[in-house]
Amino acid sequence: MESKCWQVIFKQDSPSERFDEFLDEFFDVTAINYLDDGRLEYVGYANISSFSEDKMLKTAKDWNLSLPPYKIIELKSENWLKDYVIKFDAFEVADFCIYGAHQLTPPISNKIKLQIYAATAFGSNHQTTRACINAISDLHHKGFVADKVLDMGCGSGILSLCAAKLWPSAQIVSADIDEEAVIVTNSNAQNNNLDSQIVAFAGDGYQNSQVNKSAPYNLILSNILANPLKEFAPQLSRHLSVPGYAILSGFVDNQVDEVISAHEQNGLKLVKLYEIDNWRAALMQKE
Repeated sequence: MESKCWQVIFKQDSPSERFDEFLDEFFDVTAINYLDDGRLEYVGYANISSFSEDKMLKTAKDWNLSLPPYKIIELKSENWLKDYVIKFDAFEVADFCIYGAHQLTPPISNKIKLQIYAATAFGSNHQTTRACINAISDLHHKGFVADKVLDMGCGSGILSLCAAKLWPSAQIVSADIDEEAVIVTNSNAQNNNLDSQIVAFAGDGYQNSQVNKSAPYNLILSNILANPLKEFAPQLSRHLSVPGYAILSGFVDNQVDEVISAHEQNGLKLVKLYEIDNWRAALMQKE
């Protein structure tokens, strides 16, 4: 039997916690994509019977929110959640083969396999994710051993999972302001038999009590956006041991200098810059 849902796509210049809360409250499922121009694409999914544009606009008004530009699309599918939200093609990057929770049989690959459910967390196959995974693998191959890892802004937890696979003795704290991302990360850790290494907690950046409790870390992963990366730079440095590494991403070409400079001012140096399309990731070291 065919089922339907409404998909609403919003284009936003910068992240907004209140807008995130509105989407989570109004829609059945939400997702986010980072666009090549540095903007954000928020996607909300709602059952066909529960959504109307008038209702969305009234709810936004009640929240005292001015909605960014959006478009509404009707999706038809036997299982729209699987077909449009959680389904992505398996892909290989660096040491890993990543495949979705909808794929019951692991793909054929000589690489380390990780199964990811990423419906309501951030894009597991985004350029920034790939760049960060390349940096994690490079660190491992150069002989670095991570023992305490922080994944700040963990999303689906994919970077935490990669670190746990490469460093089986590492203890990893995954943190995100979004409760849904924390649920997804803990679920992915359990499904990949990595829950003894990875625990995710919700909280506001480095104000998260669990993040502070486990510091310092000799590896910090942070795939977020340019502005919060710059804002967090002093706190990242305080939470990073000497010697230690940070892998940063979520920024585009014209934001490289400001992101790197913010961290150089706090005692880190650039080791390598990774480039995929217009997106960048930086491997930085504190000595």
